[in-house]
Amino acid sequence: MNIGDLLDRTAISLRVSASSKRQVLAVVAEIAARKLGLDAGDILDALIEREAAGSTGVGHGVAAPHARLEGLERMRGVFVRLEQPVEFDAVDDQPVDLIFALFAPKDAGADHLRALARVSRLLRQAELREQLRQARTADAIYALLVQDNGPIRSTAA
Repeated sequence: MNIGDLLDRTAISLRVSASSKRQVLAVVAEIAARKLGLDAGDILDALIEREAAGSTGVGHGVAAPHARLEGLERMRGVFVRLEQPVEFDAVDDQPVDLIFALFAPKDAGADHLRALARVSRLLRQAELREQLRQARTADAIYALLVQDNGPIRSTAA
């Protein structure tokens, strides 16, 4: 499994307006609901519950919210770029404008953590973050996220 297995081009949204962390999570939940065929309220509740355990703002303007969802068959992702950064209680106290949300089945186990680590490592690259901020289309963002990026090791393999 690689980032391309997690993220569909149609699960990428640019120029999103939000004024708070909760609004960002609501937008992510709406996009995920459309892509995953699940209830947006349930997804938002799961994201908020996870955020209550500690912010998923990983620094440098990036957040990686994630949740395990009932009814999901495989790991999936949603990428959102905000028009204006919002406060996200990130580890470096910087506002967030790049969000890669990860959703896993309830029983995903270590595969979920491996995928989350991959996304975090990917978005730690300063040059990639800048390219993501400059990209004009969802296709361009998709290409940047999946380029030169080997498989996420699965325990099922």
